[in-house]
Amino acid sequence: MKTTEILLERTKQIWDNYNEHPFVKGIEEGSLDKEKFKFYIVQDYLYLEEFAKAFALGVVKAKSLKTANLFAKYIPVMNGELDVHDGFLKDFGVTEEEIKNTKRSLINLSYTSYMLRVSYEGGEGEILAAILSCAYSYEVIAKKMIERNPDCVNHPFYGHWIKGYASEEYGRDNVVLLETLDEITKDYTEEEIEHLVEIFEACSRYEMEFWEMSWNMSL
Repeated sequence: MKTTEILLERTKQIWDNYNEHPFVKGIEEGSLDKEKFKFYIVQDYLYLEEFAKAFALGVVKAKSLKTANLFAKYIPVMNGELDVHDGFLKDFGVTEEEIKNTKRSLINLSYTSYMLRVSYEGGEGEILAAILSCAYSYEVIAKKMIERNPDCVNHPFYGHWIKGYASEEYGRDNVVLLETLDEITKDYTEEEIEHLVEIFEACSRYEMEFWEMSWNMSL
């Protein structure tokens, strides 16, 4: 099996549960309280600032120029995703000053701290394993929403979020990440693969906790 197939197989139950979470279902159904979504968008904005740093560390840890260029490419991609969030923040009237004065939630701090520790201590494979649980799960979640409720993309507010993460462009970027992880880990030992599973599972669990944090609006 490819490395990514192993990671996804070992975390299948966690990923299957994403679309059953009330926050995610609320986006799909268009019924989510917008105050909860506002809380999520601000926290996710703060999360993405740290997420981009993992890509930056990937540039340093990359063993080939090809992989270094891949990591470098995603740093401005994060800026593009922040722009999407910025659109929602404008809808809510959230100012830059308000974002600066917003504390990261405990889950946000724990998740990003773990991801950055993995990035500092590990290599390119470990960084990609940590990154993928966020990057790829959003695509899977959005496409599952459309599969279950095709009309969800037409929601006047949440439809934009769903279409963005289900888009062909977003999917193509994830294919590159998946294929790169498989390529650079093809000669990994069983022990090294198990370490990647541990990282991927931890970050997948953090993703679920992020939805739970957003639902409860808990700092």
